[in-house]
Amino acid sequence: MEDLRLYINTLRHDFSKQTLNEKDVDASPILQFEKWFKEAVDAHVNEPNAMTVSTATKAGKPSARILLLRNFNESGFVFYTNYTSRKGLEIGQNPYCALLFFWPELERQIRIEGILEKQTAEESDIYFNTRPRGSKLGAWTSEQSKVIESRDILEHEFQKLSENFQGENIPRPANWGGFTLKPVSIEFWQGRPSRLHDRILYTQENSNWKIERLAP
Repeated sequence: MEDLRLYINTLRHDFSKQTLNEKDVDASPILQFEKWFKEAVDAHVNEPNAMTVSTATKAGKPSARILLLRNFNESGFVFYTNYTSRKGLEIGQNPYCALLFFWPELERQIRIEGILEKQTAEESDIYFNTRPRGSKLGAWTSEQSKVIESRDILEHEFQKLSENFQGENIPRPANWGGFTLKPVSIEFWQGRPSRLHDRILYTQENSNWKIERLAP
């Protein structure tokens, strides 16, 4: 490609699949999320539970990465990580977090903002016990976000732990577990023609949710 920058500037896609009206959405953003999530599954979206998780340091320096949503209900949205990873340390400094789901097959995205709370050890144990053996060993093997000299060191440690835990139930490492994002705002975005997208915002007010339309 001769001029990649020119190519980027000319990329265009006009959205036209569906509409989103504030009169038609559920009064609960959690139920609206469930409705859209089911539609993403039915549309065979690739990994519909993949989401961008954005955290920040105490000073406000942001970082983002893709994680997998593992549960959601009226209490919030759940993911799991190493507590001593970069994101885990940032959450310890600053519990504010943003999640982003993007489903291009449906021309939709969902933005969720709120405060993270660490799950109880019992809650994290329940999920950890459902993981494949390799994933359990991986949680023990990796000092996530730390500098390592080579992949060989990682694979050697994995093999050693595999042998040590041979024939045994693998417990959850103390530095690994879940967070629940308690939402304070949730925005549903539906692509529309001419960049006049539909944006419906839910904002928490006491125990209720206010529903408003945003300019695209």
